[in-house]
Amino acid sequence: MSTQALTRQPLDGIAVGLMVVLCAAWGLQQVVIKVTAPLMGAVLQAGVRSAVAALLVFGFAAWRGTPLWRRDGTLNAGLLAGLLFGAEFFCIFVGLGHTTASRMAVFLYTAPIFTALGLHFVVPGERLHRGQWLGVALAFAGMALAFADGIAAPSAQGSTLPGDALGILAGALWAATTLVVRASPLASAPASKTLLYQLAVSAVMLLAMAVAAGQTATVQIDGVVLASLFYQSVLIAFASYLTWFWLLRRYLASRLSVFSFLTPLFGVAFGVVLMHDAVGPRFAVAALLVLAGIVLVNRRA
Repeated sequence: MSTQALTRQPLDGIAVGLMVVLCAAWGLQQVVIKVTAPLMGAVLQAGVRSAVAALLVFGFAAWRGTPLWRRDGTLNAGLLAGLLFGAEFFCIFVGLGHTTASRMAVFLYTAPIFTALGLHFVVPGERLHRGQWLGVALAFAGMALAFADGIAAPSAQGSTLPGDALGILAGALWAATTLVVRASPLASAPASKTLLYQLAVSAVMLLAMAVAAGQTATVQIDGVVLASLFYQSVLIAFASYLTWFWLLRRYLASRLSVFSFLTPLFGVAFGVVLMHDAVGPRFAVAALLVLAGIVLVNRRA
């Protein structure tokens, strides 16, 4: 059955439960990356993650009979989406070496704000209404306050500004990837083909960068590294993304997107509980402003 033939339905218990699990899993990802960093270089982690997930998606698509090699005009957009996707994860993995997992979670998940702004100018039917503009203003106020907090109270590892800036850039790159998909032939391509473009191109890009940086010579393979790679590659980049696409095919996207504020909330919570990240009053207010902005941007007129 085609995507167009499906009637999207309001959220039921299954959809709500899956969205909470997905948001928690995505929020934990920053902690997992940071824990593994001393044992495996950040860029190498990102490259291996994409490579393993690409192989899994390729196998899944082949099993489903998805036409991956058909000439459908998606090649150029797919390559661009893959480069943007790779750049996004480069910023995330490298940025976590310079900021806390909690701060990265908040800055990264400003992506819906940048996406809404981009869609406003690129897609005719996606104009922002007054409430959404208020959400954009609140989110940017939260980002500014969070930056000020990083200047006033740097973490034990020094200034968080480089990592915070990379987190913001990662969110913007994530939004740019979404715009490329929405405004190109990828919008009508099978979800697994779109995801495969991103994973395969980013794997080549990131692994080449890791080799050039000499990160392959300093890897310490142990249970922690293997568990981290399994979590990042199999559970997140493969299973969670396919689950997300499955949800989008069956439920109203506008209702699903409201849950996006849960991911940075989980990210901050996991950072505080598992990594003992310090969250001062100013950063807490900043995070709440960003979350409020995300909620408002995802509301319809």
